[in-house]
Amino acid sequence: MDAAREQQQQTRVNDGEPDLQRNASSTNRWRFPKLIHYKWWLRVILYILFLLVGQTAATLLGRLYYDKGGNSKWMATFVQSAGFPILLPLLFFFSSSTKSENISTASSFTTKPKLSTLLLLYAAFGLLLVGDNMMYSYGLLYLPVSTYSLLCATQLAFNAFFSYFLNSQKFTSFILNSLVLLTISASLLAVNADSENTTGISRGKYVIGFLCTLGASATYSLYLSLLQLSFEKVIKRETFSVVLDMQIYPSFVATCGCVVGLFASGEWKGLSKEMKEFEQGRVSYLMTLIWTAVTWQISSVGLLGLIFEVSSLFSNVISTLALPIIPIFAVIFFHDKMQGVKVIAMLLAIWGFVSYIYQHYLDDSKSEANKSKSNQVSGAAIEI
Repeated sequence: MDAAREQQQQTRVNDGEPDLQRNASSTNRWRFPKLIHYKWWLRVILYILFLLVGQTAATLLGRLYYDKGGNSKWMATFVQSAGFPILLPLLFFFSSSTKSENISTASSFTTKPKLSTLLLLYAAFGLLLVGDNMMYSYGLLYLPVSTYSLLCATQLAFNAFFSYFLNSQKFTSFILNSLVLLTISASLLAVNADSENTTGISRGKYVIGFLCTLGASATYSLYLSLLQLSFEKVIKRETFSVVLDMQIYPSFVATCGCVVGLFASGEWKGLSKEMKEFEQGRVSYLMTLIWTAVTWQISSVGLLGLIFEVSSLFSNVISTLALPIIPIFAVIFFHDKMQGVKVIAMLLAIWGFVSYIYQHYLDDSKSEANKSKSNQVSGAAIEI
C-alpha cells in the first residue's frame, strides 16, 4: 500500500511538472522581452551619443584644420576613414564573446554569407566612401559654409527616397513632420550664415562645388540604405561585431584608396609645407588630424549602430540633428555669434527629433500590444 501511495504521489508530481514548466516559461516570456526592450533602448541612446558627439567634434576639428592653414582635399578625405585601427580591440573582444555565445544559441545555425560575398561588400562600400568623402571635400572647398550646409540637408530627402524603395520605409504624418522640420532647421542655419560669410570664388568652381555636394548627399543617402539592406538580406546577424566589421573593413579599403589618391595627385609633396605653415604649430597640426580621424570613427560606429538597430532614415535624422548643435560649440570655441535665427533652427531641430521619436514610440507600443495579444491567444489555445 505504501509503495502504491508513493507511486501515486510521484505520478501527481510528474503530472504537475508540465504546468509548473508552463507557468515558469510563461513568466520568463513576459519578463525577457522587457529586458530585451530596455537593453535595446540603452543601445540606441549610446549610438545616438556616439553619432552626435563624434560628428560635432569632427566637424569642428575639420573647420579648425581649414581655418588654420590646411588645404589638402585628399588629406581631409583621408582622415574621415583612417582612424579605423582604434576599433580593432573592440572587434577582437566582441568577436570572441559572440563566438562563445553562439555555441549555446540558435543563432549559431544561421547561414553566414560567403567570404567572397563579404569581401565584395566591403570593397564596394569602401570605394563608395572614397568617392562620397571626396565630393564632400570639394564641396566644402569651393562653396561657402552656408550653401554647403544647405545642400547637405538635402540628404534627408534623398534618404527618404532610397529608404522607400530599398528598405520598405513607411511614412506617417509624424515622420514627414520630422523631415520637414529638420530640413527647415538646417536651411535656416545655412541662410543665416549667408549674411555672415562672403567668399569670392569663380563661377566654375562654384558649380563644381554645388554639384559635388549635391552628389555627395545623394551618394551618402544611398550608402545608408544599402547598409541597412545588407544587414537585413546578406549578413543576417544581430551582433555588435557585425557593426564593427561594416565599419572597419570598408574604412580600410577607403583609406587605401585615399593613400593612392594622395600620391597620384601629388598633394603629398605639399604636406610638409602645410605642416610648417599651420598657424598653431606642427604638434597642433598632427593632433588636429589625429583627433579628426578618431571622432569620425566614433561618429561612424554610432551611425552604423542606428542603421542596425532602427533604420537608415532614423540614423540620418539624428545626423541632421547635429547641424543646429554645432553652432553652439562654435560660439564657445570659435566665438561665433549666436543670433535668434540659430536659436529658432535649434528648437525646430529638437521638435523634429521628438516627432520622429514619438512615432517610433507609437510603433513600438503597437508592436508590444500585438505581441501581448498573440501570447494571450496562444496561452488560451494551450490550456484548451
